[in-house]
Amino acid sequence: MRKLILALMVFATANLLADDINLWKKSTLNKILQRGELQVCMEPGYMPFEMKDKKGRIIGYDVDMAKKMAKEMGVKLKLLPTAWDGIIAALVTSKCDIIMSGMTITQQRNLKINFANPYIVVGQTMIMSKKLEGKIKTAKELDTPEYTVVTKLGVTGEVAARKFFKKAKIITFESEADAAAEVLNGKADAMIYDQPYNVLFMSDKGKGKLIHLDQPLTYEPLGWAIRKGDPDFLNWLNNFLRQMQEDKVLGFSDSLYEKWLVDTKWLKRVQ
Repeated sequence: MRKLILALMVFATANLLADDINLWKKSTLNKILQRGELQVCMEPGYMPFEMKDKKGRIIGYDVDMAKKMAKEMGVKLKLLPTAWDGIIAALVTSKCDIIMSGMTITQQRNLKINFANPYIVVGQTMIMSKKLEGKIKTAKELDTPEYTVVTKLGVTGEVAARKFFKKAKIITFESEADAAAEVLNGKADAMIYDQPYNVLFMSDKGKGKLIHLDQPLTYEPLGWAIRKGDPDFLNWLNNFLRQMQEDKVLGFSDSLYEKWLVDTKWLKRVQ
């Protein structure tokens, strides 16, 4: 009887080990290591996380983090510019290994893909026409039929706009730059968009011309997205992120924040 029980235990252990090996073989992390290349989907139009410089090279916060990630894996990095409206589909159909593109973690997106832990938290704020200075003090006051609010199509800015502005006219654009230009040119009253972008826009093109209503309307953590059913890759990403955030010697995460979200010297490279 003891021999039978021992045999069953050995059989069960062997099956578990086989399952673990099969899971590892299917893991994106294993495929990256075997390929020798990390393939990253991103839309290079979201300052300061990813954008193109004057020479057409993709630069930004997420790009630097991706370079560090590939270095820690010991592989090459391949950036794959991808339209925002197709970026989740590209990941799900294995056209890339991961999305690193300033993507907000939402419950709706989480139904289709998994997210690593948040690497930064942003919120939706508003930049407003200077002609409304003194007249409008809070975003809520813009929710009347006489005002036009713009944002980018298909992002959390649009979700927030439709959630908080039931009476104002809402217009969406293909890019945040086009939406901001509408306010700058007096064709719209305000734009709702991610706080980092609005801060940078106000330090440059909007300086002295627009008003920043900087009280965040939403809580929005940004995270890297991967395909579902991949615990090995998710585990590695979360450990990598924690190391980058907690390493007081290297201070990599802090230096990135300072480089891209505080200092604006890089703006000269993209104008």
